[in-house]
Amino acid sequence: EVQLVESGGDSVQPGGSLKLSCDYGDYPYVGFCMGWFRQAPGKAREGVATINNAGTKQYADSVKGRFMISRDAAKNTLLLEMSKLKPEDTAMYYCAIRSWGGDCDTASSSQFRYWGQGTQVTVSS
Repeated sequence: EVQLVESGGDSVQPGGSLKLSCDYGDYPYVGFCMGWFRQAPGKAREGVATINNAGTKQYADSVKGRFMISRDAAKNTLLLEMSKLKPEDTAMYYCAIRSWGGDCDTASSSQFRYWGQGTQVTVSS
């Protein structure tokens, strides 16, 4: 069973930066789509960024130019570098994995089988 563990969440001021990590352990599939999602209180879950096994990345419009997703295959780690943070970025952030590649739309969260427990990001002055 694939287990995901997020870390790196914190409280920061607007304009600040954070780097989230997701340790996904020994992933047994060749194809994949890995992604970061977030959910704020009272709001629906939202896709933030995804990356597939071909290295193709997709971002939600709200984070383009500010967030960057990457994967460190040697360390089995999925990363999300966030900059120019805004109060509306405040949410619980989750990493997730879908066990096949191809198009990896940020709106496709229902296709993701494996989920972490989340890490809280709070942006406030």
